[in-house]
Order: sequence, then structure tokens, then C-alpha cells
Amino acid sequence: MTHDHDLVLRPTPAQTEAALNPPPGRNGGDLVVETLAGLGATTVFGLPGQHALGMFDALRRSDLAYVGLRVENNAGFAADAYGRITGEAAPLFLSTGPGALTSLAALQEAAAASAPVLAVSSQVPTAGLGGGRHGYLHELPDQAASFRGVVKSVHTVRTQSQIPSAIAAAWKSALTVPHGPVWVEIPQDVLLAETSLPVVTAVDATPEESAPRPELTAVAADLLSRAARPAIVAGGGVVRADASGKLLALAEKLNAPVVTTFGGKGAFPWEHPLSLQSWLEDRHTTDFLEDADVLLVVGSGLGELSSNYHTFTPRGRIVQIEADPGKLESNHPALGIHADARLALQALLETVDERPDEGAADRVRELLGKVRDRIAAQELTLEQDVLAAVRRALPADSPSFWDMTILAYWAWSAFDAKSPNTMHSAQGAGGLGYGFPAALGAAVADPTRPVLAVSGDGGALYSVAELATARQYDLDVTWLIVDDGGYGILREYMTDAFGQATATELTRPDYVALAESFGVPGVRTTPETLERDLSTALAAPGPSVVVLPAVLRMFAPTHLG
Repeated sequence: MTHDHDLVLRPTPAQTEAALNPPPGRNGGDLVVETLAGLGATTVFGLPGQHALGMFDALRRSDLAYVGLRVENNAGFAADAYGRITGEAAPLFLSTGPGALTSLAALQEAAAASAPVLAVSSQVPTAGLGGGRHGYLHELPDQAASFRGVVKSVHTVRTQSQIPSAIAAAWKSALTVPHGPVWVEIPQDVLLAETSLPVVTAVDATPEESAPRPELTAVAADLLSRAARPAIVAGGGVVRADASGKLLALAEKLNAPVVTTFGGKGAFPWEHPLSLQSWLEDRHTTDFLEDADVLLVVGSGLGELSSNYHTFTPRGRIVQIEADPGKLESNHPALGIHADARLALQALLETVDERPDEGAADRVRELLGKVRDRIAAQELTLEQDVLAAVRRALPADSPSFWDMTILAYWAWSAFDAKSPNTMHSAQGAGGLGYGFPAALGAAVADPTRPVLAVSGDGGALYSVAELATARQYDLDVTWLIVDDGGYGILREYMTDAFGQATATELTRPDYVALAESFGVPGVRTTPETLERDLSTALAAPGPSVVVLPAVLRMFAPTHLG
């Protein structure tokens, strides 16, 4: 009797011949790039270093495209965005020690945002592994220890025969929900040594699905069907699972209002009668969600930003669908369903009852009216006009990448993303410097659409070196830099808390002249000319910079009093 799992694919005569007589001149690096190509990778991001040269030499003999950035952290941000746009694991090649460690902030953002990044780093020679102090260049007692608390999984290779399996396991880990960054490290001597192993041709690393338990979705469907005031919080898991269509169908079947988190922008149509938009940093929205007798939370852990800084205290039942088991009930008791958002929403769609509620749209309009009135009372016309100009200038299907800056904080709440997977920011880990290098990665992923990056002048200084990358690869990215002379949001926070700001004012370059020194067109604009200048830049092929000197303010918070 033969079982399916006993079947083994037999090599063809040509494959047998190639295996018995592999081409000469290959090294351990070739096994890396061959495995990545066999898994379906097409593009590698990174930065070369002495210990990693075996991998980079192998790229020359492969069909993989290489995009080199100027700083490892920026290369990580570019890989993060590539993973978000394509849903594929983006390979990131790094060198040992300082090169590896410089990527940590980017990998933390990828982990927080569930972006699939496959980082492959070199290591000191094999003899130096194990914590001894041999004095190798870039040596760390335990390099992998620096990454274990950041990435999903760590894979250390010691021999060439381990390379394909380690990379395949890492690939599977990165693409099994929740997606995330993974770490593979390979010693320098293993990468450089000539190999007689056959060319890697067949690699299976199919990610595992996370289906909901049917007894849990049955209970959830019953709760939602019988609810008097259901509401839905849609997080980034809905976008990553490509489940926005199922969310829309479920919301309409239940007549349940939907608010999207800042990571879930675009998961629900902005102007839909049931759309609460994204005003989570608003007490009116918090009150509305607290009043729901059944709250469905999909693809969100209800963390700090999604809970109005943990001031949200629900009175009804919560049903939480989350692919990361660590986030289930981490902030509030719930009926926790560990599952991919798409599969769980499909299960609910098949089991909930139609729920008529003619008053749901009226409650949504009333809430949004209260939000508008609160913002209007604060004399923030400049900020709203600038954000509206950006929205009008940006094509509806173009992705945008936002750094940690005041205009981005406005966009979290007030920007219509138009469609899923188009608006991205660094709100997961909250580090500076994300916007521009991430936009470069998105432009590599999809060169058919212009990409917008938005930074403040402080964040821009983290990534000005990547103007050289943008020019070298002629990437279609327009970089909007809002120049307010310093760390604007920290200036606000410190002034509010202490009466004055310290260490927030910055000497900065002439960003237009700086861009032009890289061969990148630049223009200085005003709030009145922003839409025109931004539209022109986005319509022109290749990179460009638009600088807006303006001091923007945040709307008043509602969680402090």
C-alpha cells in the first residue's frame, strides 16, 4: 500500500546529469542565491561587507536583481516595503557585526507591521562561533542573540549542506501568518568555500495556513447576529490577508459600523455609510466603541494607538480575530480566535444572520459630525488644507509611505487611503527615517505607479543618503519633506508638558540644493502651491523632492483628561 507521503519526485535525466556534474566556480554564496531563486525570489536588497562577499559574488552569477542602499537600516526599510506591497518575503543581504546591527530598527518595524523580510547575514568564520573571543573583525559573542527578541525566527548555518534547508525554513517562517522578518546567518568561510554540492533546483517552503476553529466562529456568529449595537475594528491583518472585500460584505450583512486602525488604513471604504473612518485618537469614537454590545476586532491587538492610548474600556463582549496568538486577549478579555483574517471572516460570512438596522448609518453620521466639530474648533485649517492637497495630488492607486512626522499623524486619522495596501507608515515600531527608503522599496516592487514618501526635516536627515540610490536606479519616488526646523511633534510634546522644548531645534541643509546635488530635481513649495507642485513631481518619471516649509500643529488629544 502506497501513501501520498511516501511518494518522492524522481529527477529527470537532465536533472540527474546536472546534479552529478555541477558547474565549476560555485561557492556557498551560490547555494544562497540558488535557494532564494528556487523559492521564487526575484530581487535582493542590501549592502555588501567583507564577510558577506561570497553572497554578493554569487549574485553576479544569478538572475536575481540587486538593489543596493547606502545604509543597512534603510535597506531593511526598503525590503519591508517590498514585502508589504508584494506579499513576498524580501531578501536582505547584510554583513557581520556593525552591518547586521544597523538593520535592527528596520527589522523591529517589519516585526511590528508583520512585513515579510528574509535577512541573510554573514558571520565570523566557523571557528569563531560559540562565544569565544578570537578577535575576528566584526566579532560578537552571540550575534544571533541581538535578533532573537526582534525577528520571528533565527537560523544559524554551520555547513554548506545546511544552507538550502535553513533558508527554506526561514522563508516559510516569514510567510506563515502573521508575516514577519526572519534571520539567517552564515559564516564567512562557509560562504567563500568552493562547493561541489549540486545546484539547488527544488525547494518546498509552503507557508502554513491558520484557519479558525469552527466552534469559536459559531459562537462569534451567534453573538454578532443577536447584537443590538455591533461594531467592528479592522486592523492591519485585514489588509495583509487581502480580506477587505469579505470585511465589507460582513459589515453590510450585520449593519455594523467599521473603524480602521492606523495600520488598517484602506481596509474599509472611507465614504461608506458604515465607515467610522480612522478617528481612533478621539474620545467620541472611543465612546462609540465602548457602547457596542458586541465588538468584532479583526487583525488588531487593540494596542496603544488603536485604543486611544489604553483609555478604551469596553462594556460589551469582544470577539477578537488575530493571527498572532500573543496578541489574543493581550489587552482585553475576548472570545479569542487565532486565525488568518481572511479565513475567519469567510467563516463568519457563511454563518451570521442578516441583521437589519436602519439607524446604524445615522449613528455613524452623528459620530463623524462630532469629530468634525471638535477639529473645527481648534483652528487647524492649514493642516487640513495641506493634507487635502496631498490627497488630491496623489493618484488613487499610488502607494504612500509616511515617516513619523506631524503630517503623518494627521494622515493616520484623516487621510483617505482610497484602497487597501496603499498607505503605510512606521507606526508599528515608531522609528524615524522610514518614509523615503520604504518608498524606494515599493517603487522596486511595482514600477508602474509613482510612489509618495512623506517626511519631516528631522526624519529626512536619517535617509538623505538614499537620494543616491533613487538616482542610481531611477526609482519613481516623490519625496515630500515638511520642513519645520526641528522635531516638530517633540517640540509640541515638551512645550505642553514642561513649558518649553529642549533639543528639538535642528540646523538642516537646503533640501532642494541637496537633492539637486544628487541629480534629483527639487522644488520649494507653499501650502497654496503644494497640490500643483506635488502633482507635477508625481507625474514626472524618476525621483524628485518637494520641500514644504511649514510649521504644522497636531489636533488636541482626548486621552489626557
